[in-house]
Amino acid sequence: MNNLSNGAATSSLAEQQQHRHCYNCKPIPPLAIYILLPLFFIGLVFSIFILAVVHNALFLVILLSLSSLIAAFLLWNNLNSRTNASLLLYLRSFPDSDLRYARDGDIVKITGLVSCGSLSLESSYEEVPRCIYTSTLLFEFGELGLKPADVNRSCFQWRLAYSERFSTDFNITDRKSGTRALVKAGSDCKVIPLIVESRLVNTTRKCKTLSTNLRKWLTDRNLPAETRLLRLEEGYIKEGSCVSVIGTLRRNGEVAMIVEPPELSTGCLWRKLLLPVDIDGLILGVPEIEDTVNYPNSVQRLGQ
Repeated sequence: MNNLSNGAATSSLAEQQQHRHCYNCKPIPPLAIYILLPLFFIGLVFSIFILAVVHNALFLVILLSLSSLIAAFLLWNNLNSRTNASLLLYLRSFPDSDLRYARDGDIVKITGLVSCGSLSLESSYEEVPRCIYTSTLLFEFGELGLKPADVNRSCFQWRLAYSERFSTDFNITDRKSGTRALVKAGSDCKVIPLIVESRLVNTTRKCKTLSTNLRKWLTDRNLPAETRLLRLEEGYIKEGSCVSVIGTLRRNGEVAMIVEPPELSTGCLWRKLLLPVDIDGLILGVPEIEDTVNYPNSVQRLGQ
């Protein structure tokens, strides 16, 4: 089993680094911001100097217009990085591979039905059995009088207070060939899950009362169960679901395995005005449209 839980689910920085096998991919490096800001102030000073001496506002107008475009471009990429837009486009645009013809060491995308391996997971809150990936996120709204879970976050906004994310090795049946492959998403594997969690619990200002199930769930995890604004979201991939995986193909005789690939990049997606994003991990997502597919040459049933 692979613990993908990030900082809010662990108690120390050392634990965060130890369990950080689920990566957030950000397209804008901090170095670019550190370079652009000084250039902007230098250009602003120069433009104001030209305006004061020559009484020509052309340089100032050009600088402000160009700066506005760059700021909008960076803001657009930052907002899309929060929803993994580049990774989703990369996953959907990557062509499906055929395991019959793929060679050892190839980067492949396999789409098909999944089944549990030797170890299966159970979702944390709904307790859905036989899953290959589970994610449960607890958000709380910062209010005056509440001790913030993250001192770097201000009050009056939602923040992640606790998270549980796990993945495990599983089998996937290639919908093109019917060939079954083992996906190594278990221990010590970096995984990038592109799974959207569903909102299960959402307390409001008018009704902050916590249900019995939620109180028990909080108590079992040593979390405060007092009345407050909470939002609980959960997502999972259950056995029998249709999933897409991008990774490196490894063959060991008749056994095909999908393992963590070397570092990849989405490249520049100019149609969407998105900067390239580095990919460091196995991509796990759900196809945009789960078509009804046939599995030729497959005689094994899921779960066997």
